[in-house]
Amino acid sequence: MDDKGISNDSQENSGASSQRGLGWVSLGAVLAGLSVMLGAFGAHSLKARLTEKKLATFHTATDYLGYHALALIAIGILISILNEKIEPKLQRSARWISSGILLFSGSLYVLTFDGPRIFGPITPLGGLCFMIGWLTLAISLLKYSKNS
Repeated sequence: MDDKGISNDSQENSGASSQRGLGWVSLGAVLAGLSVMLGAFGAHSLKARLTEKKLATFHTATDYLGYHALALIAIGILISILNEKIEPKLQRSARWISSGILLFSGSLYVLTFDGPRIFGPITPLGGLCFMIGWLTLAISLLKYSKNS
């Protein structure tokens, strides 16, 4: 206990939660920046090299990368400001969304550049990860709001 009667354990847990939240914010920021770079690359360098269909696939991958990077930033902020009871559930949502980014956007990028066709069935798995991530986030926040 400090001189104000506040448990140091509580302060340390809050700091640890804030640090983990900032990890997701940082990852989201890096991925958002990557999304911008890839979008510019697609718009300026790939237009003449890819078919219209492949360019559309590239843009879809880049759009979803950017949207879900913002989701990771938002989840990281929520982890930092909400209590540690909800943190594991928010962490789970962030992991699902990160997996979705890797599987969905990653497989679309591979397919855009004529990678192995085996990556085709991976794309829907990434979409499923996105859906699970968003659903677990919504349920976690609804339960949290009812208990607060």
